[in-house]
Amino acid sequence: MQDNEDERIVDKRAASRMHGDESKGAPASAHAGRGSSRHEAEASPAEESTIESQAKQENSTDPTADLAAAREQADNYYKNWQRSAADFINFKRRVEQDRAETARMASAALVINLLPVFDDLDRAVGTVDAKLAGLNWVQGIIAIEKKFASLLEAMNVTEVPADGQAFDPERHEAVGQQPGEAGKVLYVVQKGYQFGDRVIRPAMVIVGDGSDSSG
Repeated sequence: MQDNEDERIVDKRAASRMHGDESKGAPASAHAGRGSSRHEAEASPAEESTIESQAKQENSTDPTADLAAAREQADNYYKNWQRSAADFINFKRRVEQDRAETARMASAALVINLLPVFDDLDRAVGTVDAKLAGLNWVQGIIAIEKKFASLLEAMNVTEVPADGQAFDPERHEAVGQQPGEAGKVLYVVQKGYQFGDRVIRPAMVIVGDGSDSSG
């Protein structure tokens, strides 16, 4: 009976020792784990700082190079602006020239359409009989012809010189030849007119053929 009690006491002591050994081992292991975690936590910010420093060094550029690049870009912008301004000025000039030329051609077309009417008035006044010159209606026609001529003159329309002039194919149109001085305009069949410095209707003329008209 006493032997059984002694065995139980021995078992309790052995179990107590084993439990004590496990208790002592656990804190050491936990302490080692906490130390390892602390080491990793302390190492991580250092690594991040190193990576960030390297990235900054890679991204950093030379201020002088940046200034040169900015100046080159500004110079390109300025040159492009100059070209655009010159193109716009040339375009504006062409538009104004085209507009002036269009107005000029419209005026020339109007004059060309009016010239036949003026021709009729001019011939009518030139062939008035002296006996009728004093009549009121004749004087009215003469006055209209003069106003018409003044209107053409105000529009910068002038008569092309022809009678007695040397034949000029750019201003004269030969409709026939007669004995007379070669290349000289002998008669004007129809008057010619020019609008400014441009001939809008050449003068129809008779030109000398170079033969002797006395024989």
